[in-house]
Amino acid sequence: MPDSPADRHATLYAERNGPVWIDVVSPEAFAMELAAATGPLAGRVFAVKDNIDALPLPTTAGCPAYRYQPTEDNPVVAALRAAGAAVAGKTTLDQFATGLVGTRSPFGICRNVLNPDYISGGSSSGSAVAVASGQVDFALGTDTAGSGRVPCILNGIVGYKPTKGVLSTRNAVPACRSLDCITLMARTVAELRELAPHARQYDPLDPMSRPWHSVRDGRGQGAFTFAVPRPEQLQFFGDSEAAGLYAAACDKLTSLGGTKIEIDYAPFAEAAALLYQGPWVAERYAAVGEWLEEHHAEADPTVSKIILGGRDLKASAVYHAAVRLAELRRISDEVFAKVDFLVVPTVPSVYTIAEVQANPVELNSRLGTYNNFVNLLDLAAVAVPAGRWSHGVGFGLNLVAPAFADDSLLDLAARFLGEPLPKRMASPEGPVSLAVVGAHLQGQPLHGQLVQLGATLQQRTTTAAAYKLYALANTTPPKPGLERVKQGGTAIEIEVYILSAEAFGRFTAGVPAPMTIGNLELADGTWVKGFMCEPYVLADATDITSYGGWRAYLSR
Repeated sequence: MPDSPADRHATLYAERNGPVWIDVVSPEAFAMELAAATGPLAGRVFAVKDNIDALPLPTTAGCPAYRYQPTEDNPVVAALRAAGAAVAGKTTLDQFATGLVGTRSPFGICRNVLNPDYISGGSSSGSAVAVASGQVDFALGTDTAGSGRVPCILNGIVGYKPTKGVLSTRNAVPACRSLDCITLMARTVAELRELAPHARQYDPLDPMSRPWHSVRDGRGQGAFTFAVPRPEQLQFFGDSEAAGLYAAACDKLTSLGGTKIEIDYAPFAEAAALLYQGPWVAERYAAVGEWLEEHHAEADPTVSKIILGGRDLKASAVYHAAVRLAELRRISDEVFAKVDFLVVPTVPSVYTIAEVQANPVELNSRLGTYNNFVNLLDLAAVAVPAGRWSHGVGFGLNLVAPAFADDSLLDLAARFLGEPLPKRMASPEGPVSLAVVGAHLQGQPLHGQLVQLGATLQQRTTTAAAYKLYALANTTPPKPGLERVKQGGTAIEIEVYILSAEAFGRFTAGVPAPMTIGNLELADGTWVKGFMCEPYVLADATDITSYGGWRAYLSR
């Protein structure tokens, strides 16, 4: 395939009628986007699963009759474009993101790039195949029950399913709105690390969005503990080769410094069963069920049957299941209080396209065995390749950890694949603590500047009781100013972030007047670098010290 993005896209456009692509950006529009790109991802090309809005293309969710023209990008698409990446087109999926097989699409069946007789996996089939075949540099998928992980592993690439809510799902067709995640797919962990800070943007217009903060604590870099199911609880459906690949992968983790701990996997399996055997199928009906009532003849019959099956569930069943899920989450929390990671196969076995067509529901369900529980239990996961079956299809692991431990998972995935850790994490030399008090707090307009520089949250605390806080006049976005005083001060809410020395230098170089970076005393008496302001602007500012912090003032 030609090397330049424009040449690669021209080849892709000429072959766009294949099952991988539902729609492709015109060469003229693609060239304009490439020419305008100036950010750190300039020159990168990505694919977007066609249940995620990306202008100027329509969205179909894998169903031609459902097609609509969006008015704006999904926020993750917009953020990646703002960083310089260019959208190549929209990829095929199991219709309405319902399936893990990659065969439930009227646009054609995506075949596995490693063995075309086998399924590619779904529902993000086209995105994974586009990356694995080298048509694009990376891709966006979605994941409710494993759809962003299964196709990655079967095609030999890496899939990152983030903590729920840290990648906005606004302007995307929902499967289960409370569980859906936008996912990132790439050939290496290093690429995922580069993409993640741009994609993790808090979206105040998305009620499911959550501000990003990392709880990376070195667990993926040195010695670690990892949980596995008890031997009698492992299910491979008679696939002894998969069982051997999983055992070998666990041995490799042990060689990297891991301590394997067997746990009772039954609560995780029970949570997984809730997704399709419990009332969460009603949430799929809430997403597109009414449309399918009128258009079921125009939809995939298996997909339609699954979604319409949620129509008549009793509300009481939903509440009973919600309580049970809360109990299972408590058990999950107790497990992760004792271990760093949970490690399970991504899939227990794999099937040919012919086998899935002959038995579409049961075999699809098997693929979710070690996937369905992750979003229900509010966990993060990285699917990492871990060998291949003798027929060539990729086998892999789900590395799973609590919410916001995403970076520790990426650290472990990199080590497993033999990739170097990023310099800023491999060397602890030169970190700088920076206290922020206003527009850089999580959820505030400028927080993304810290995210893009790889800053990690160290603590939420207050200053010493020696400061006053002011709402400054004529700043965009609105900002507060912090002043140290000899009398009349109080403790002010702050967040403290860790940045590499290089990132701190880049950050401070961009701090505009009247803001300054000075030395700031914390409540425990330690000193860090932090935001202050030039004294001359305080004469026109409003004293808001009594609120105790910028957030409290904004919510007054």
